[in-house]
Formats: sequence, C-alpha cells, structure tokens
Amino acid sequence: MQEAATEPPFALACVPGVTPDKWLRRWSRRRPQVPLELTQLPAADAADAVRDRTAHAALLRLPIDRTGLHAIPLYTETTVVVAPKEHVVTAAEELTAADLADEIVLHPLDDALDWTGPPGLPAIERPATTGDAIQLVAAGVGLLVVPLSLARLHHRKDLTYRPLTDAPQSQVALSWIEGETTELVEEFIGIVRGRTENSTRGRQEQGASAQPPAEGTKKRTGGKSATGGGKKQPPAGKRRGGPARGGKRARRRS
Repeated sequence: MQEAATEPPFALACVPGVTPDKWLRRWSRRRPQVPLELTQLPAADAADAVRDRTAHAALLRLPIDRTGLHAIPLYTETTVVVAPKEHVVTAAEELTAADLADEIVLHPLDDALDWTGPPGLPAIERPATTGDAIQLVAAGVGLLVVPLSLARLHHRKDLTYRPLTDAPQSQVALSWIEGETTELVEEFIGIVRGRTENSTRGRQEQGASAQPPAEGTKKRTGGKSATGGGKKQPPAGKRRGGPARGGKRARRRS
C-alpha cells in the first residue's frame, strides 16, 4: 500500500507556555498532505526565526519589534504571582502590586511582561530564565510574576499562584513576514481566528457564484419576464361579472 504523497511542511515556531494543540488538530484535518512542524523557541528568538525564514509563522508574545512583520493578537493572558504554598501572600484570593511591596520579586532576563517598574524589592541578581527563577522561588529566595501559562508550564507541587490584578498582561500573537501571506499562512490565520473550513477555502467558490449572468440572458423581475409576457390583470373594481368587491348595486329608477 502506497503512502499518500506529502508536500513540504509548514514550519511554526512557538514560545514557551503557548499551547497550540487545538490549532494543530484542525490543521491536520484541513491540510492532511502538509505536515506542520512545531518548534519551541526562547521568546527572544521567535521573531527572528520568522525574519530569517526558519519558520513560516510564529506564536509569540507581544510586544516585539514588528519591523518587517505582521502580528495579529489572539488572546490576553492572566498575570499571576508564583509563591511557595505556605507563603503569607497565598492567604488572599488575588493580589495587587502593593501586596508585594516588602517582598523580593524575581525579574528574569527573559521576562514575558512589559514592566515600567516591577513590583516589590529587587533581587541581588536577575535569573537568566523563568525556569531558573522558579527554582529560586521554590528555595524561598523570592516571588515571581509571570503569565499564567508559564506558571502552569513550570508547575511544581510545592508552589502555587495567585492573580495579580494591576500588573501588565501579555498578549499572544501570530506573526509572519510582511508581504508573504501565502496560502498556507492564510490557512493558519483562519484556523487561529476560528474560521470554518468553508470560510477559509471557499472564498474563490463564493466569488465565482457571484459572477454576472452571461450576455444575452434575459433579466427577470419579480419572477416575470422583463418582456411583459404575463397576462394583464384588470384594475380593481372593473373585473368582469359584477361590481367592485364590497360595492353596492345601483338602484333602478322606476
């Protein structure tokens, strides 16, 4: 039995924490002949992977340098504080920056949030990665503020998290090269935006169905031929066989 021929793969880059599983499943149903190659990259490298065409598109977090790139925001992530389970801040259901004023808050070099000024007290050194910062939180060195998806990615049994209501939030976006919206890129845009298969593939068919009628075809109006071939109805009140409906018979004078 021969295997179905496949086309070159569609290369998609993805930053840590973003989970595109449902989109990948839809892709495999719509484009079974085009494999989708997913590569997870550090946040700092995702946009460059698109620029140098290592990837056709990337799921990344804003803000980025958009020079030469399209980027459409897809959703906004909740920001949370990661803390040891027994830490005092976990007594609250949600937190504000003021609640962290006296706490050491770690600020990793790959921080996904666009801070004007991180909350809390700074650590002596900034951890290199979010993963390193998680280890320091578990060791009791400080707290960490991250998007919820990263807190889940680095889940540990001895840590928990609480929403931070007044912190910046990260946006996950789809990015690709300006001027290179290929058929496959357009297909993936439709998938992440929730368009149905018919709406993404059927635009040409819809356009064809909207073509004007061929020359020489008679245009019909109201279901009748424009040439006026139908029978002409007499006006109300002048129909054969009697007076107008609802009218009175005239009396004959004697």
